[in-house]
Amino acid sequence: MSSVERAKATQIENIQKKTGKSMEELTELIESSGLTKHGEIRTMLMDKLGLGYGDATMLIQFALKKDVHIIVQEKGLTTDDVLDEIYSGPKASLRPIHDKLMNAIDQFGEFEIAPKKGYVSLRRKRQFAMLGPATNTRVELGINSKDLDADARLLEQPAGSMCNYKVRLTDPDQVDETIISWVLRAYEKAG
Repeated sequence: MSSVERAKATQIENIQKKTGKSMEELTELIESSGLTKHGEIRTMLMDKLGLGYGDATMLIQFALKKDVHIIVQEKGLTTDDVLDEIYSGPKASLRPIHDKLMNAIDQFGEFEIAPKKGYVSLRRKRQFAMLGPATNTRVELGINSKDLDADARLLEQPAGSMCNYKVRLTDPDQVDETIISWVLRAYEKAG
């Protein structure tokens, strides 16, 4: 079992402990809710069970086996195939922002790129960043690190969010040493 798989298994165990419900009960709760959209199911789990955003998302992926990363592997797609899809149409002009940031992150060392529906999750033992187009004109970089110095570009996220901070990027030139250092700090703590 890889370190990422162990981290997911630990998270699922912790969700069961938090809720006092088995995976069978949690899966039944999701399936019997009548909800079909990921966001609606996530909100229901957060409201009914008091789960945070990340735990609710993991539970949905585990219970319904809808992890896009697994689907990508099953279809034989590469990360580049997924990125071509994410950065297509009016979002194609944002790809240079993504590429510049990823070129810097690639220098850090080993990590996993887990493609999702509209972004990629960057993981070691746990997620340290996420990156994808938020609109047709902006890429959002999510950073998981609690101790970053205040900066106007860092948008602090509410407790329970998938990342502690978000940074909005509209131009590759905005990917500077400071932003790279923030991601490096998160990378080092993730694993």
